[in-house]
Amino acid sequence: QAQIFESGGGLVQPGGSLRLSCTASGFPLHYFGVGWFRQAPGKEREGISCIASSRDGSTHYADSVKGRFTTSRDNHTDMVYLHLDNLKPEDTAVYYCARDPLGWCELDSGRYDYWGQGTQVTVSS
Repeated sequence: QAQIFESGGGLVQPGGSLRLSCTASGFPLHYFGVGWFRQAPGKEREGISCIASSRDGSTHYADSVKGRFTTSRDNHTDMVYLHLDNLKPEDTAVYYCARDPLGWCELDSGRYDYWGQGTQVTVSS
């Protein structure tokens, strides 16, 4: 019954912003780490950000998004967000959130056990 969902993608112009949301059903999301990944057409899946469980809250960002993307938690709603700022065409991809069962923050896709369905982000003029 455990599921994780992401939403908030869309079409945006270069330099624009989006906010992606990640929520869970069947387990408290704040107890786990959450990773953000993306996959562009014809390219490998890329880990871009993660946030540890709410006990820690540490974050990490890939160089490709550092300074532009921010992940955060809202403990009241038990949601995790990824704020995408100053978007570039090369950010176009399907974005996924995923659960780290140990509550850590590491950009290693192999350690995540539940994945969302993906939400499309398209950056274009």
